[in-house]
Amino acid sequence: MGGTGSFPDSTGRPPGPVMDRDEVDRALARLEAEHEAIETSLLALQDHAGRRLLEGAELTGVTKDRWATAEGSIALLWTYFDGYTAALAGARQTRARRRWPNRDDLAELTETLRGRGVTVAGGAGPAALGAPAKLSEHVTLAELVARMNELYASSLDMVVTADSVWSALPARIDLLSAELRRTLSLANSVGVRPGEHPAGDDLESITHELTTLRAQVVSDPLAFWRPASGSSAPGGGRPDTERYDRAARALEDVRREIEAVLRVRQDSEERLMRLRDVLSRADRTLTEARSARGEVLAKIAASEVPAVSGPPTVLQERLSTAAGYRRHAQWSRLSPLLESLERDAEDELLRARESLTAVTAPLAVRAELRGRLDAYKAKVARHGMAEDPLLIERYDVARRMLWSAPCDLRVAEQAVLRYQRAAAEALGTAQRTERERGDG
Repeated sequence: MGGTGSFPDSTGRPPGPVMDRDEVDRALARLEAEHEAIETSLLALQDHAGRRLLEGAELTGVTKDRWATAEGSIALLWTYFDGYTAALAGARQTRARRRWPNRDDLAELTETLRGRGVTVAGGAGPAALGAPAKLSEHVTLAELVARMNELYASSLDMVVTADSVWSALPARIDLLSAELRRTLSLANSVGVRPGEHPAGDDLESITHELTTLRAQVVSDPLAFWRPASGSSAPGGGRPDTERYDRAARALEDVRREIEAVLRVRQDSEERLMRLRDVLSRADRTLTEARSARGEVLAKIAASEVPAVSGPPTVLQERLSTAAGYRRHAQWSRLSPLLESLERDAEDELLRARESLTAVTAPLAVRAELRGRLDAYKAKVARHGMAEDPLLIERYDVARRMLWSAPCDLRVAEQAVLRYQRAAAEALGTAQRTERERGDG
């Protein structure tokens, strides 16, 4: 049957004892049903949409070769079916001669139904297609049905496979092509064109691929079929969508890139303002670092102070270029320039801050020493030792060094440490005296 890819088989028993009337009637009834099923399947194959498309298509490649074979198989199918029909009609006529067939009638019917009583003109078995055809041959009805089963299965597989590819891929390619056209229109609106932007080159490549792919799918659908392993059912497998999927992914990547360019068109003014602010802050920070460097060189002695670079003129020039791209609506050029400028401007601000930190490090050290000296003085005063001559002397020495210019940080730090040690010793002595008085 058409649904399974094969016809019902006749018994195929070799001629033996002459059949009786009941055996003949049962065999004829079975053959009538078999004939109807075969005819239904052949008509369904004849009317199959895939077969009609194959007949009218300009085929190429493997599809062209297989369709030439399938056309011969289908023609041979009908030849076999005509022989099958003629044999069945002859058997009906013989059976209809008399209600109670005689010995000669039954012998003739047995030969037709079980023996090689079916003559087919120009017959060639399925495996022998393409071999020299015989003028005629004699086969049994069972052999004839087996041949038709094989021819039908191979022909139906070819028709169903081509129809499956045609039903799946061209429509999907057309939908993707429509999306491609919308993306092309959007790309042109933001200046993304072949030769001017990589995304424009990608769109041109995708357009060529989809055009080529559709033409190949239409003319050679069997080249885009992956058979299912181990499946013997007609059309077992699935369409090969690898090239389509690859084109779809590429188009999605380009679409996202163009959307990024669109976002640049929408928020470019705000981003340019932020860039100007970042570069301005970097410039102010460098100015502060240069000023601080002069202060450090004047106030701190024997200290290595790193040089401070000038303002980022290259970034300012690139910022002016970006502003020009925006004025002239060159969005595809503005997009990558803005992205790189944003990264570089943040790096420049960080570099300026690091430069200020490095330059002012000696001042920070001096401030820390001053804070430490005053903290110890306050601690000494809380314990009533502010008038201690040694502490006063060492404090004054450290203070003169820290509040004089230029300040030698290494010498000043040693003076602060001497004051700390003296204060610690004095505080320790006072604490021991207090404990002894408490014990007494």
